[in-house]
Amino acid sequence: MKIQITESQPLADRIRPRHLEEFVGQSHLRERIEAFEQAKRLPSLCFFGPPGCGKSTLAILLAQSTGIPWIRVSAPEAGLADLRKKLPGFKILILDELHRFSKSQQDFFLPLLETGEITLLSTTTENPSFSVTRQLLSRLHVLRFRALSREELLSIATRGCSELSIEVNEESLRFLATMSGGDARTLLNLVEYTADLSPEKRTPEQLAQSLPDVVIRGDRDGDSHYELASALIKSIRGSDPDAAIYWLTCLLESGEDPRFICRRLIISASEDIGLADPRALGMAVACQQAVEMVGMPEGGIPLAEVCVYLALAPKSNSSYSAYRNALSEVRLNGPYPVPLHLRNASTALQKEWGYGRGYKYPHSFPSSWVEQEYLPKELDKRRFFEAKELGDEGRLIAFHRGRRKKS
Repeated sequence: MKIQITESQPLADRIRPRHLEEFVGQSHLRERIEAFEQAKRLPSLCFFGPPGCGKSTLAILLAQSTGIPWIRVSAPEAGLADLRKKLPGFKILILDELHRFSKSQQDFFLPLLETGEITLLSTTTENPSFSVTRQLLSRLHVLRFRALSREELLSIATRGCSELSIEVNEESLRFLATMSGGDARTLLNLVEYTADLSPEKRTPEQLAQSLPDVVIRGDRDGDSHYELASALIKSIRGSDPDAAIYWLTCLLESGEDPRFICRRLIISASEDIGLADPRALGMAVACQQAVEMVGMPEGGIPLAEVCVYLALAPKSNSSYSAYRNALSEVRLNGPYPVPLHLRNASTALQKEWGYGRGYKYPHSFPSSWVEQEYLPKELDKRRFFEAKELGDEGRLIAFHRGRRKKS
């Protein structure tokens, strides 16, 4: 398969590297790539990384280096029936967006790879540990790609300007590189857009006003979706309001569903703050309601307020830890029978069986507390909750201890 270049093609295709020496980025993979290129037989590979970092380009370069007939197919556009018709006569299949094939569809490749009938060069923006079947993954070498650096993007932008025969100063190219979020394809689209502007409008200030909105690469179905969310929650847990606001903004600018962010904040309020500030959970729930009511982009305002509040709040995971401790006990030994005195005697027969007998009603005692066993006898004296005397939790524990002393 040969690649034809025409002026009507997008700039990204027109300047796609024709030789490995022209390939930009992924220096951490360079030795492995060169080894694959020189090997007698190219192994089946899976290129995993964010959009626009060179996955398909490298697959094409490696396929070309073999001199073996190859074909490139995009998973969203080709069903298995169509793929079966296209494959005869080709030994290498470049399959873009492997993750778009279902797990059952991916099984189609197993016998082909097992017999060596084809070599599969696949690309995916989703973590193959989750999006590719274990059986298929065991037959692929996975190469993880990184987003391109500013300097790498700058060299690509310079080449794009040369192809279009336009002049753009380095400061403006750096601005475009920043706007592209590590994605060479987005960068070259911006360079093409810039080429249509008059020279005086190619300054960073003018470009910021005239360029179309560029969405930061959030990849809501891929790794960065979870990486940004993880950074937000860990910044809150670490009590850093500046970092929390930054990662919140990255999530929102990536097009993340604000309802997903609200859910994460509600979990954080319970898991990381808990009893140290019980108001945090109420604020997180109120934030979810506020975002639903006002919508976006105004919903970013209550989201920002709650993120800062959660970051500044005292932290305690004692209630979450108590749940985890109880969960381990129940999963290990199963639930024990409820003690008879804690059971509700709804019928005469249940009363005869002793349901509710000996139960002490706490409100009938001073301080509304009385010594009484509530755990099964098999767990006598077992403690799942270990208090951290931080914030309001310290006040609650002090009240609890004082009440026990008075009774």
